[in-house]
Amino acid sequence: MIDATFPTRVRIATRASNLALWQSEHVASLLRSAAPGIEVELVQVTTTGDTDRTQPLSQMGGVGVFTREVQRAVLDGRADIAVHSLKDLPTDAVPGLRLAGIPQREQRFDALILPAGSSIAGLAALPCRARIGTGSLRRQAQLRYQRTDLQLENIRGNVETRIRKLDDGEFDAIVLAQAGLHRLGFANRISLVLRPPEMLPAVGQAAIGIECRADDTPLIELLGRISDPVARAEVTLERACLSALRAGCHAPVGVWARVEEDQLVADGVVLSPDGKQRVVASVAGTLDAAAALGRHLADELSAHGGATLINAGQAPG
Repeated sequence: MIDATFPTRVRIATRASNLALWQSEHVASLLRSAAPGIEVELVQVTTTGDTDRTQPLSQMGGVGVFTREVQRAVLDGRADIAVHSLKDLPTDAVPGLRLAGIPQREQRFDALILPAGSSIAGLAALPCRARIGTGSLRRQAQLRYQRTDLQLENIRGNVETRIRKLDDGEFDAIVLAQAGLHRLGFANRISLVLRPPEMLPAVGQAAIGIECRADDTPLIELLGRISDPVARAEVTLERACLSALRAGCHAPVGVWARVEEDQLVADGVVLSPDGKQRVVASVAGTLDAAAALGRHLADELSAHGGATLINAGQAPG
């Protein structure tokens, strides 16, 4: 029976990609477990990023291209909550919305995918001038830092489309997030996991973010029940760092926050888009100081030249 303080029906605004639908169905399952008897409905929304599948994200305004329309569905009453891949959610809060739910996180590193049947021992084993497909400036910069010869090319489309393009010979390899591959049943296609310090993940990578209206107290309480405190602390640190850097979701910035021996530890990296310059920093502290730690990490990165790299990368052409 549903707790009298909880809503009896929740409508989830979501993108229509297979990964977005998986994430929304996962949230629906968590809600049903937390409030047995609750009715959950998915409301599919088309975003700017879904409409334009060819232009590089960094040239589309970048920030919010996968989230704005989903958020609008909640604000105008068509849905009660919005489910996002948290790495796509801008750090600036939208008036009227609250990030109230962050469930347990998936594995968050990036993965190198080779054509079917291929294997590799490490990045050094890639052929000279190998064509690597990734639309992420963060991934491109970190790969260029290690291999200046690699040909980094933009690739758009869902996970299935990108893997098909690889197997059709358009690329020698592609880079995708571990989380999406695991969630969609493509873990067997992972050829190499790109672990730190080789590659730091995006802010919020592998985490699901759930927004609701800021005044919806019963729903805020319910979403709190399905949130994971460790994931929330990690993501709070990461997003605070990105916000302080004023870098945006698609900038060449990576942050890896995790809990080690009851401490919240994080490493950050900022790179020039060409990968020739790289700044790193680390912080550690308590879980309840996550936001302050994120700002401190940003300060450390900025003090060592990170702010200069970000400003240079954002300067008009």
